[in-house]
Amino acid sequence: MSFMVVAISACSGSGGSAASPGSSSQPAASPSAADGPVTTPDQAIARVIAAEPRLAGIKPFDPNAIGQSAWYKVEPASGIGAFIVTIRLGWGDCPAGCINEHMWLYSVAPDGTVQLQSQGGDSVAPEAWPAQASGGGSSSGLSIRVTAGPTCPVERPNDPACAPRPVAGAIIVIRDAGGAEKGSVTSGADGTASVQLPAGEYTLEPRPVQGLMGTAAPMRVTVGDGGPTEAAISYDTGIR
Repeated sequence: MSFMVVAISACSGSGGSAASPGSSSQPAASPSAADGPVTTPDQAIARVIAAEPRLAGIKPFDPNAIGQSAWYKVEPASGIGAFIVTIRLGWGDCPAGCINEHMWLYSVAPDGTVQLQSQGGDSVAPEAWPAQASGGGSSSGLSIRVTAGPTCPVERPNDPACAPRPVAGAIIVIRDAGGAEKGSVTSGADGTASVQLPAGEYTLEPRPVQGLMGTAAPMRVTVGDGGPTEAAISYDTGIR
């Protein structure tokens, strides 16, 4: 079994205060439509949430909301029967516009295939994910960050230009305590990947990445209840 992963990053809380007492609240997106062909905007956002469960509880964009930190927009892709999904997560003083934000652009094909088209912004704070803000972040799982270094011939620890760089496209195989393969994840453009897993002991086995020296060493992790367990995997660039 393999897991689909959408790499992502997010204002603390998924909603905002209404601009006026008469403003109607928007329903949160639900993954209930995450099966079968995709023919509606609800089904499109459900597919994205199914790929990235930490987005559970995200609400549609509300132009009348003040300080809406997390929202999505779904628009039809002209002439091809697919949908374009824009997601924005913000955090840090969102009533004033949010200090930090991260945005993604996904395409969702008629058969339900989700593909990341572009993303940018700050790395998402753990508390900024809608599932965490709405109290739904208690499910167990892994949050993996993949980097490569060194990036300078002579390491300069305090120089940001020489910091390890994110590795996109790294495949990480996940095995349980008995050695059985439970699936795999692939790091996104920002070097991150996530997957939901039952609590327990696991081994992460990185696969070789083209252009990088050797293969990152396997690592054992313990996944607990109450939120994702973070794991850091490092490749060698070969720069000396």
